[in-house]
Amino acid sequence: MRKQFFAALFTCALFVSPLFAADSGSGYHLLKKVTIGGEGGWDYLTADADARRIYISHGTHVQVVDADNYSVVGDIPDTPGVHGIAVVPSLGRGFTSNGRENTVSIFDLKTLKLIQKVSVGQNPDAIIFDPASGHVFSFNGRSKDATVVDPSKGTVIATIPLGAKPEFAAADGKGNIFVNLEDTSALAKIDSRQNKVQATYNLKPCQEPSGLAMDREHRRIFSGCDNKMMAVTNADTGKVITTLPIGEGVDANGFDPATALVFSSNGEDATLTVIHEDSPDQYKVLDNVKTEKGARTMALDEKTHNVFLVTAKRGPAAPATADNPHPRPSVIPGSFVLLVYGK
Repeated sequence: MRKQFFAALFTCALFVSPLFAADSGSGYHLLKKVTIGGEGGWDYLTADADARRIYISHGTHVQVVDADNYSVVGDIPDTPGVHGIAVVPSLGRGFTSNGRENTVSIFDLKTLKLIQKVSVGQNPDAIIFDPASGHVFSFNGRSKDATVVDPSKGTVIATIPLGAKPEFAAADGKGNIFVNLEDTSALAKIDSRQNKVQATYNLKPCQEPSGLAMDREHRRIFSGCDNKMMAVTNADTGKVITTLPIGEGVDANGFDPATALVFSSNGEDATLTVIHEDSPDQYKVLDNVKTEKGARTMALDEKTHNVFLVTAKRGPAAPATADNPHPRPSVIPGSFVLLVYGK
């Protein structure tokens, strides 16, 4: 993901711009705040609605939380610089992208024990399972490519050059994968059976897209952009249909097909933007729900329609050095929390 940490955390009041005016609120509010604890930074969350689990990347390991009572039920160790988690229930396997190790871990969904590690591209970030091809795709930020993994054999099938830094990705289930290209403000469309880029779409006026979600039925892509907007793109034509205002510091999006709600988690201004899809080409911002500073990543539980976010308190940054001129603030041990939002 684009940023493993924010530059600073501080207490802030919710600021709602006139641009965020809405006809009515979404009804979403904080249901539960649960201390998870531990040390280190964080990145993606993945919700397995059927198995009732939330997988939370946390520095060098993945914490597994019960999606109903929010207790920590397991841990997946030895995932250095973990970013994303993908689960394949039909195989009983899960996958993590380990950014500092340039590997993907394959683990058993029941025992959470490591099965094997697979070497992929440099700094693997997003990772997804594509049901059409039956393959796992890791998107590698530093080498600007995607690695295709056979999830059963644990072998690399192909490497797909992308020519730009990939961020979030989503599969449409029909043989296409869409991935944001952050440094070129574009959206790549990948043929997941041929393992090649079919097209690259310009997302302007969106800048530096990170979060991505998809309405598979209506063929719409939702890209969260660094310049406080969400770009809605036609997945078939690549045309940006509209843009909507969101909060600052987005790093994840979600779409709930049952409620036609689109979500954007915005860590810098501590908001969760909630948007309603009135039709495939018409959208409105319902409100910006107050969250906590740093809560920039999220996962959606399609069974309960709850949204999960995580964040932690920050301490002072280490002194700057020649090797690290812009050190990030430290995470205060034990302050890592899970935030549950719903109606």
